[in-house]
Amino acid sequence: MKTYLITGGAGFIGSNYIHYLMKNCTEEIKLLNLDALTYCGRKENLNAYEGNKAYHFIQGDIRDKELLNSLFSDYSIDYVVHFAAHTHVDRSISSPGIFAEVNVSGTLNLLEAARNQWGDNYEGKRFLYISTDEVYGELKAEGQFTETTPVNPRNPYAASKAGADHMVRAYFSTYGFPVLVTRCSNNYGPYQNQEKFIPNCLFNCLSGNPIPIYGDGQNIRNWLFVEDHVAAIDLVLKDGTLGEVYNVGAQEDYTNLEVVHKITAILKEDYHLTVPPLRFITDRKGHDRRYSMDSSKLQKELGWQQKISFDDGLEKTIQWYLNNREFLNL
Repeated sequence: MKTYLITGGAGFIGSNYIHYLMKNCTEEIKLLNLDALTYCGRKENLNAYEGNKAYHFIQGDIRDKELLNSLFSDYSIDYVVHFAAHTHVDRSISSPGIFAEVNVSGTLNLLEAARNQWGDNYEGKRFLYISTDEVYGELKAEGQFTETTPVNPRNPYAASKAGADHMVRAYFSTYGFPVLVTRCSNNYGPYQNQEKFIPNCLFNCLSGNPIPIYGDGQNIRNWLFVEDHVAAIDLVLKDGTLGEVYNVGAQEDYTNLEVVHKITAILKEDYHLTVPPLRFITDRKGHDRRYSMDSSKLQKELGWQQKISFDDGLEKTIQWYLNNREFLNL
């Protein structure tokens, strides 16, 4: 039996990963979900597994060294899948300190707790850090991020993720610690916090508020449905080469305006809803103009493929939020 410590498992991607494991894992597993339940964590995301012997929720913070040490002492943990982080760029601009504290120092605490318990025997052990494409900074008009693109973060959130990313990889180089890193493009899908771009657009459409668009709306992002992402995470955890970084991205990129127009078209055509006007607002500080991901390493080495197109994933996402309006605070 493999025991997983999943940090931030009550958040958007973490809870989707737990759903993925519970549905697809063919061997006996134990999932320890450690989450501080801050603004973006919802224990309710995983209510279906309450009472299930394979799932155990622990409310706690990765800044709590004593708690982390006790978890590694009490459980024979084989895999660490580290999602826990403060993630919203706007929040990082107004409160950068907490991002450094949680994302960098919290990751260091987790690495140390695992290293202290695992000792020098890493056989069967793996520590997967969930990073982000934002650590690469901003792309020009052409090209894509590859795993060898220099890390060049341009806002406090991205810098804090880059700091943790560097720390994790340094543990491989220094201690031979069994780490893996994934860097994914923008995710969307069920359970995402309402402050994020797509659910926020849906919230405003359904509440009749103008839809806010930063700057001119021409910032370009690479959008991947969360189910494709968590499938990639599990593949890297099981089969990835230790010490390596794997980009995870979708096949197509879209401007923010294109995404909004796709959402409003679905709401009008499929659900016959009246949508509010757009409202262009002052651009975010340090707002990167363009991201695009090259996932060829992941595809060639591990056989991963994107299965859900953006249009199909957007349809699924909109339908899910319409059926679960409490996630939009409606």
